[in-house]
Amino acid sequence: MAVTGGRAPNQTDSDGRSELGKALRACRGAFIGVGIMSFMINLLYLNGSLFMLEVYDRVLPSRSVPTLVGLVVLAGGLYVAQGLLELIRSRILVRVGTSLDEALGGRIFESVIRLPLIAGGGGDGLQPLRDLDSVRSFLSGMGPSALFDLPWLPLYLAICFAFHTLLGLAALIGAVILIVITVLTEVLARNPLHEAMGLTVRRNALAAASRRNAEVVVAMGMTGHHTRHWSAVNDDYLAQSRRSSDLIGGLGTAAKVARMMLQSAMLGIGAYLVIHQEATGGIIIAGSILSARALAPVDLAIAHWKSFTAARQSWQRLNKLLMILPRQREVIQLQAPSRQVLVETISLVPPGSQRVVVAEMTFALEAGHGLGIVGPSGSGKSSLARALVGVWQPVRGKVRLDGAALDQWQPDSLGRHIGYLPQDVELFAGSIGQNICRFDPEADSQDIIAAAREAGVHELIVAMANGYDTQIGEGGHILSAGQAQRIALARALYGQPFLIVLDEPNSNLDAEGDEALTRAIRSARERGAVVVVIAHRPVAIEGVDLLLVMKDGRAQTFGPKETILGQILRPPPGPIKIAADGGVAKP
Repeated sequence: MAVTGGRAPNQTDSDGRSELGKALRACRGAFIGVGIMSFMINLLYLNGSLFMLEVYDRVLPSRSVPTLVGLVVLAGGLYVAQGLLELIRSRILVRVGTSLDEALGGRIFESVIRLPLIAGGGGDGLQPLRDLDSVRSFLSGMGPSALFDLPWLPLYLAICFAFHTLLGLAALIGAVILIVITVLTEVLARNPLHEAMGLTVRRNALAAASRRNAEVVVAMGMTGHHTRHWSAVNDDYLAQSRRSSDLIGGLGTAAKVARMMLQSAMLGIGAYLVIHQEATGGIIIAGSILSARALAPVDLAIAHWKSFTAARQSWQRLNKLLMILPRQREVIQLQAPSRQVLVETISLVPPGSQRVVVAEMTFALEAGHGLGIVGPSGSGKSSLARALVGVWQPVRGKVRLDGAALDQWQPDSLGRHIGYLPQDVELFAGSIGQNICRFDPEADSQDIIAAAREAGVHELIVAMANGYDTQIGEGGHILSAGQAQRIALARALYGQPFLIVLDEPNSNLDAEGDEALTRAIRSARERGAVVVVIAHRPVAIEGVDLLLVMKDGRAQTFGPKETILGQILRPPPGPIKIAADGGVAKP
C-alpha cells in the first residue's frame, strides 16, 4: 500500500509558519553565517578610519617610514580579508535565493496549473512564477546585505561619540535624517508601486491574449485596435511606474545629498575641534570616514527600496496563492478502477463564476459502456466532461470510480486511469512520442505505438521524416488541426485508461479520421473501458451504446442510443398536410 501526496501546509502549520516562511527558515543556518560575516565585515570597515588616524597622528609627526610600511601591510591584509568575506557573503545570499527557488519552484508551477481550475482563467497566469523570480532576485542582490549592515549603525555612532560629542551628534542627526527619508520612501511609494504592479499584470495579460489569437486579430483587421488598447494600458503603466520611480529616485537623491553634506559637516566640525585643540588631525579624516560608513547601509537600503517593495508584494501574493492551493493531502493509493463510473447528483459552477451550468445530473456507466452526450450549445456538455475527469469539482454531488469519489485520488495517480480529449486541443513542444505518452520519462515505446495504433494514427506518424521523434514545436504548430486532434486522441488512449472522455473528438477530422475514431471507441469498450463522447455530429457517436440528451444544464433523456434516437427522429403524429406554398403544414 503506497502513500502519495503531502501534508497541506500554508493552511499555516500548527506553529503558525507559512509554507514560504518554512522554506526561508530552512536557510537560517546560511543567514546566521551571513550575520557573523556581516559582524566581521563591519569591524573590518574600521580599518580605513584607524589607518588614517594612525597615519595623521603617528606617522606624519614621527616621520617614521617603517611604521608607515607596517601600517600599509596590515591595512592591506585587512582589506583583502574584508573583500573575501564580502565575496563569500554575496555568494551565500545567491545560494539562499536559489535554494528558495528549488524548494518552492515545483509547488509554484503546480499552483500555476491548478489555479485556473479553482479561480478561473482571468489575469496573468504566469505572475506567480514572476513573483518567485522577484523574491529570488532580491535575496541574491545587495538589498539583504544592506539590511544585515543596518544593525551596526549604532557601533559607528558610538565611535564617533568616542572621538568627540559634537562629531557623534552630527553623525546621529545625519542618521535620523536618512531614517526619516527611508520611512517616507516606504509610506509614499507603497501605493504607486502596488498600482504599477496591477497595470503590469493587465498589460502582460492583454499582450498574451493578442498573441494567442494572432490569426483572428490579423485576419479581421483588429491589429490597430488591439495596439491602441495595449498602448493605452501601457501608457497608464508607464505613468505610474514613472511616478513611483521619480518618488523613490527623488528621495534617494535627497539621502545622497544629506550624506555628502554630513561628510563635509564632519570635516568642518573636526577642523573646528583641531583649531581649539580638542581633537587631532587624524580624527578629522577618521570621523568623516566613519560617518559615511555608518550611513552607507541606509543609503543602500533606499536605493534598493523598489526591489524590496516588489519582493515583499510578491511574497504576499505567493503566500496567498499557496494558502488557496495547499499541497495535496495524503491519500491511500487505490486500486485501478475497472467496474463502474457513477455520477451522483452533481451540480457544477465554473471556477470564478456563480452560475450553475449543470444541475442534479445522475447516471451510472458500467465497464464497456459507451455514452454519447448531445444537446444544443451552452447546455453544459463540456462542463460535465470536465467534472467527469476531475478538473472541475462539483459544488454538490460526487463523481465516483468503482465507488471511490475522485477527490479520494491523488491527481497524478487518477490521471493514469483517465483519458481526456478536450474541445480545444493543446499539444506541447516536444516530440510526437512525448506528447502521446504524456511526457512520461519511463514510457515504454510499445505502449506509445499501441496507443497510436488504437487511435489509427500510427501510419500518419511513421510517414513523417522523423516518425515518433518528430518535433512538433510550441502548441504543435507544424501539424494540421486534424493531425493534432488525432495525436491528442492517441494521448487520451495511452496506457489503456478506464475512463475516456472525448469532447468533440471529430471536429477537425475527415472521413478517414471519423472511421478511425469509431474504431478506437469500439476497441476501448471491448477491453472494458468506459467511453464518453460529446458530439454535435452524429458520426462521432456511432461507437457508443447509450445516449444522454442535455438542455439548460439538465438531463432531458438518458437510455439506449437506438431508443433515444428513435424518439428524437420520430415524425410528428397525424397526417401530413401540404400547405398552399408547397411546404409541409404544421398540424
